[in-house]
Amino acid sequence: MAFRIDDISINTIIGNGSAISGDVKINGFVRIDGDIDGNLETDGNVIIGENARIQGDLKAKSIIIGGIILGNIRAAESVKLLTTAVVIGDLISHKVQIDDKAVFHGHCIAIKDNERFEKETSEYLQSKAIKEKAAL
Repeated sequence: MAFRIDDISINTIIGNGSAISGDVKINGFVRIDGDIDGNLETDGNVIIGENARIQGDLKAKSIIIGGIILGNIRAAESVKLLTTAVVIGDLISHKVQIDDKAVFHGHCIAIKDNERFEKETSEYLQSKAIKEKAAL
């Protein structure tokens, strides 16, 4: 059994010109400069480069976004949208920072208090699931 050490070294790079179709689950720090058509989940941090395009949901410890994301984002610690970012979807995190000229269209839950954050997130996700099932 390996012990995970949280550091700043990047474990995985999806380079410019690369394309992935399908869900991706990665351990550790990830940098994305290519395209993903599917969900991305990691227990580490994610950097989305300004040329990256993702159509799917993201779940990570923290996320810095410079590219385009069409999907929902859940980050345990923080989300930062740089000036080149375009996010169409919901943001759920303890801390959200949106730079000037970034584009964000969706709902945002950003609550520092952990207990209240968990409660509000749970209620929102349950409500969303019910709405999706009703639409079917």
